[in-house]
Amino acid sequence: MTDIRIRGYHAHVYFDASSLEQARRLCESAAARFAVKMGRMHQKPVGPHPDWSCQLAFGVELFGELIPWLMLNRGELVVFIHPITGNDLIDHRDRALWMGAVRPLDLSGLSEGGPLTFEL
Repeated sequence: MTDIRIRGYHAHVYFDASSLEQARRLCESAAARFAVKMGRMHQKPVGPHPDWSCQLAFGVELFGELIPWLMLNRGELVVFIHPITGNDLIDHRDRALWMGAVRPLDLSGLSEGGPLTFEL
């Protein structure tokens, strides 16, 4: 067992040109329905993500509501979910959940330490 604390989560909704509007509707609906901070609709790969994406940041208290809602409403979109513990590499590599096809992440820019940068 570990004493690592999860401070929040990121759900990254992946999309392309043909699914941009579907992804926008999903992310905007999540932000309207839940206490979720919606990021930009990145129309290029950003950070470790191989596809276009939009980040939804949310607190631990929403996991049990938001994740089932995403399961039922994502359609064909791929969603990548990871905790925020302060260890970006392990959070993205070992502690993540996928809805849909698993996509290859570029983990080369992530570290096992550093400042905790999660906020809502």
